Amino acid sequence: MRYFHINGEQFSELPTMPDTLPATGFIWVGSARGEFETGAAELQTLLQRWTGGPLVDLHVSDLLNDQLPSHFDYTSWYDLMVFRRLAPGSGSKGPLEQGVATMTSAREALRTIDTSPVGFAVFDRVLITVHPADCALREYFALRLLTQATAAETRGAARMPSSPADLMLRMINHMVDSYLDLRRLLTKQLGYLQQELLDPRSRFHDWPMLLESRNALHLLEDVCEDQRSAVQEWIDALDEWPAEADSQSQRDRELLRVRSRDVLEHVERVLTHVSRLEHSAETAVQMHFSALGHRTNDIMRTLTTLTAIFLPLNLITGFFGMNFDALPLIHQRTGVWIATALMFVMMLAVVSGLWLFFRRKRLIGQRGSERT
Repeated sequence: MRYFHINGEQFSELPTMPDTLPATGFIWVGSARGEFETGAAELQTLLQRWTGGPLVDLHVSDLLNDQLPSHFDYTSWYDLMVFRRLAPGSGSKGPLEQGVATMTSAREALRTIDTSPVGFAVFDRVLITVHPADCALREYFALRLLTQATAAETRGAARMPSSPADLMLRMINHMVDSYLDLRRLLTKQLGYLQQELLDPRSRFHDWPMLLESRNALHLLEDVCEDQRSAVQEWIDALDEWPAEADSQSQRDRELLRVRSRDVLEHVERVLTHVSRLEHSAETAVQMHFSALGHRTNDIMRTLTTLTAIFLPLNLITGFFGMNFDALPLIHQRTGVWIATALMFVMMLAVVSGLWLFFRRKRLIGQRGSERT
C-alpha cells in the first residue's frame, strides 16, 4: 500500500499509515488488490479510528472481486464506486500501450482488449483505491500530483484535488479517456474490414477478424452501459448530500457535479460511438452479401444472353446432325461449305439482332448493368 497526504496545493507520500488523520486535507490510500486483501484487517482498524466506521464486509468482497462490473453503492459514512478500466490481456501489452501503427498490430491489439475493475471507497477525508496488480493508474496519479504540487510552489500550476471525491472523479475521467482513445483503433480496424467487404475485386476471407471486432464492440458496449449506470447513480447520490453552509464548500460541491457530468458525457460518447460502429459493421456485412447477389445476377444474365445468341447455331448443327440419308446438301461436295456459309450468315444476323435487342433492353453492357 502507498499512503499520500493532499492538503491544498501540497502533496506528499507518507512512509506509514498515520494513527490519526491530519488536521487538514485528506488521505489517499492506494493499494493493489493482493496487498489490500493482506492488509484489510489493519486498514479496517484505522478506518474505525479515522472515520468512525470501517468498510462493510460485502464492500470489501466487492473490492477484492476482479470480475465485478462497474457499479455504485453507498452507506451513511462512505460511498463505493467500482469502475472497469482497459487492461492488457494475459501475457501481452494492452492496445493503448502498443502504439498501434499498422493493421497487423491493430488486429493483435483487438485480440487483447480486456477490462479490470478499480475500486474506490470515498470517505469525507479518506480515499481508498484498490487496483489490479498490473494497473499503472496509482503510479500515474502519484507522479502527476507530485508534479503539480512542485509546479504550484514555483509558478502556481493546476489546482490540486480538493476532496477524495474530486480525486476519484479525476481518476475515473482518466480511465474513460482511454476508452475514447480506443475508438480510433476500432474505427481504423472496422474501416479496413468494410473496404475489404465492399471491394468487388477481392474475395473476403477474414471473417474471424470481423467476428473478433464485433465481439470487442459488444464487450465495450456492455462495459460502457455499466459505467454509465454507475456514474448516473453517483450523480443522483451527490444531489442528495446535505447542503453545505459556507460558500467554498458549495463551490467544491458544484465542481464535483461538473466533473461528474463531464465523466458521464465522456462515457456516453464512447457508448454512442460503439453503437455507431456496430451499426456500420452490420450494414457493411449486409451490403457485402447484397453485392455478391448482384454480382451473381450479372453473371447469370451474361450467361443467359450468350446462350440465347448461340442457340440458332445449335439449331443448325442439330438439324444437319440428324441420322437421315435424304437431308439436303448431305451428298454434295460443296454441301459442307454451303452449310458453313449459311451458319456464318445466320450467326451474324442472329448475333447482331440479339445484340441490338439486348442492348436496347439494357441486358448487356457495362452501363446497362450498372443502371440495372
